[in-house]
Amino acid sequence: MAKPRTEMIAETRARLLAAGRRAFGTTGYADASMDDFTGEAGLTRGALYHHFGDKKGLLQAVIVEIDAEMTDRLNQVSAAAASRWQGFVDECAAYIEMALEPEIQRIMFRDGPAVLGDISQWQSTPGCIASLSRSIDRLKADGEITDIDTETAARLINGASSHMALWIAHAENPEAVSKVAVAGFRAMLEGLRNDR
Repeated sequence: MAKPRTEMIAETRARLLAAGRRAFGTTGYADASMDDFTGEAGLTRGALYHHFGDKKGLLQAVIVEIDAEMTDRLNQVSAAAASRWQGFVDECAAYIEMALEPEIQRIMFRDGPAVLGDISQWQSTPGCIASLSRSIDRLKADGEITDIDTETAARLINGASSHMALWIAHAENPEAVSKVAVAGFRAMLEGLRNDR
């Protein structure tokens, strides 16, 4: 029995995404060729063009997929914490530490900005700002942090965490940079807390 068309389309897209992700994560965007993606997936260039437009479109789709996985992981970090404040801090620190993971480092923090431009202008950024804003509003309602403008705080935290991740990804010694970046970031967040 033949598969429904929607299922075949979803499978084709998933195969191209997986092939692109492997290539971008191992050889990098510049050295990955469209023939690599299509050959590994057993598909034609036409399928790649149809689903993603071009190599850059495939990279964008891979970044969206990785970003969603990172968000799921960060939500788990936050949920496992003993308090809302600790969950917020741990989640922010975990995001920065993910820049140590080879696939995330290369795709999200090296090739992504090089190909797609400023990370603060990516399509996922408004969602990140909104999520941070909700967390900040809850922490303000709990009396945990000072009465700072919510959007300002969200943008400051988002920008600082992205910058720390980029710093780690481009460092000669990412592990050493990660330690100081996370410690500095945690200290910065502590500066938002109300005196208790």
